[in-house]
Amino acid sequence: MTKIVIIGAGSGFGSRLSVDIMSRVPLQDATIALCDIHPGRLAQVTSYVQRTAEKYDLPTKVIASTDRRELLPDADFVITSVAVGGGAYWGEPYKSEIEIPQKYGIYQTVADTVGVGGIFRFLRTGPVQHLFFRDMEDLCPDAYVLNHTNPMAMLTWLHSADSSVRNVGLCHSVQGTTQQLAQIAGVPYEEVSHFVAGINHQAWVLELNRGKEDLYPRIWEALEDPEIVATDPVRFEMMRYFGLFVTESSRHNAEYVPYFMQTEELRERFNLKPRQVPMAAGRVREWQADGMGGEAPVGELNRSQEYTTGIMEAMLTNVPFRFNGNVMNTGLISNLPDGCCVEVPCMVDANGVNPVYVGDLPAHLAAINKSNIAVQELAVEAVLHRDRDAAFWACALDPLTAAVLPLHKIHEMFEELWDACEEHLLWFDPDYVGPLPEVCAP
Repeated sequence: MTKIVIIGAGSGFGSRLSVDIMSRVPLQDATIALCDIHPGRLAQVTSYVQRTAEKYDLPTKVIASTDRRELLPDADFVITSVAVGGGAYWGEPYKSEIEIPQKYGIYQTVADTVGVGGIFRFLRTGPVQHLFFRDMEDLCPDAYVLNHTNPMAMLTWLHSADSSVRNVGLCHSVQGTTQQLAQIAGVPYEEVSHFVAGINHQAWVLELNRGKEDLYPRIWEALEDPEIVATDPVRFEMMRYFGLFVTESSRHNAEYVPYFMQTEELRERFNLKPRQVPMAAGRVREWQADGMGGEAPVGELNRSQEYTTGIMEAMLTNVPFRFNGNVMNTGLISNLPDGCCVEVPCMVDANGVNPVYVGDLPAHLAAINKSNIAVQELAVEAVLHRDRDAAFWACALDPLTAAVLPLHKIHEMFEELWDACEEHLLWFDPDYVGPLPEVCAP
């Protein structure tokens, strides 16, 4: 029987991916092992998943624990989706990672994978999630890790560089972007083929076709329609001047480049609203109680757009499945650095994940990617070597930060951020030998 462990099951992915698992016949007799350090959320998710299995009379076994080491032995797959330190998008330390840079004129719209916010999220997340990999090396060394935790590229790079456990980073920006482009082109998505490559959240739609028809001329026509452009102004502007459409939304993509967020005028022009951070979670998950103490109703046994369960099914059945994954660059994109993390088409079957050779990206697009790869490399070096200086250099080289601030102000901001997040950065004290805090938001 297949054993699938979900670490961070109370994050929202626990229920969603569990339903995805149960929607695929070859996975329906699996054991789903749910893990979260928050007992209340874990209990709610476990109840929801168990009731789903019962509603559809499935042989799925559901177990749960707050101790991942209890669940990891004999795991075939491990899904990671965690928020270290507090809520992913509310409360502290995320609030400080947004508001302290704002004091210095650095406005961020998401701040979870890039920029000073993304870097600090990685500094507090990387050391903790890497402990999961150490546990897996001990308890389930042959398991395959499917990572959904952000910052995706930095974490995939860290784990691949310093662990023997096989892993792939999974995002949904390629699916979302190509679906959007199919709609703009007026073509049913199931008729569209695409070839997308680059880095996470900044991959380039190199090809978009319906059969032998190139659909890009239709996208260029859309560029002349102000109403369409207004729905995604940053990405259309990038396409106008760089020639290809990029993955991830305008709101998020603006953080990866120095062109759109430096001034209030630019932010207004491109409809980029700086992140406002609440102190409490504003989203109610489908598995959460109805507020009256009752259990959340079980929904349909449908499937999300996440690649995760398609990968698992392909490995178990040897029926190939194609997806875009975040993997190490072993010459896959020949004009990006070897050993960095790239997002490329992959084929998966019983032999595992097999990334597709891409070759050279257009030189100017590779250059844009490299500006972010340099930041990612320094952040990974910071965690691998407990190097605070490398963490600062990562912030100093971030394209948006460097476009707004001189070095002495970047350093001042960095020190203020470090002080604010210090309790989550114990890893960087060379004399610290205790456990790392895996604080989770209630």
